[in-house]
Amino acid sequence: MVETAMLSPEENVTQTTWVVFSNETDLWFLKILKTGFRHCFIIMQQDNRWVLIDPRADKTDIQILPHPHHFNFPRFFMEQGKTVMKVPSIQTPRKIASVLPISCVEIIKRFLGLHRWFVVTPHQLYRSLLKIQKKGS
Repeated sequence: MVETAMLSPEENVTQTTWVVFSNETDLWFLKILKTGFRHCFIIMQQDNRWVLIDPRADKTDIQILPHPHHFNFPRFFMEQGKTVMKVPSIQTPRKIASVLPISCVEIIKRFLGLHRWFVVTPHQLYRSLLKIQKKGS
C-alpha cells in the first residue's frame, strides 16, 4: 500500500523563494561572523501570498505577510541594507541531509534541499548559492 501526502500542493502553484542575509542577531557570540551575514531567513512568494520563514535561536517564525502580491519584499529588504538572493534551482539528492546542529543555516539548507555539510555559516550559504546560480546560467 502506497501512502500519498494529505496536503499535496496544487500543480499550478507558482512559488519563488529568496534567502535574506542579515547583520541582526540576538546572540552575542554570532558577532564573530562576517558583517552582514550573521543571520538568514526566507521570504517566499506563492501565488498571491508572501510567506516569511525565520529560523531563530528559540523558535522558527512562519508568517503569511499581510501585503499585496505586487509588494516587492526583496527590494524592501535590500533597501534595509540586507543581502537578498533569489534561490537558484537545486537538485536535491535522495539521501539523508546532514546531522549538524540546528541553526538558521541548517534549517534553510533543509528547506531548500541543499546537502552540503561544509556550509555552516550564513556567508558560506550565500557563497554556495552563488556557485549553484553561476552553474545554472
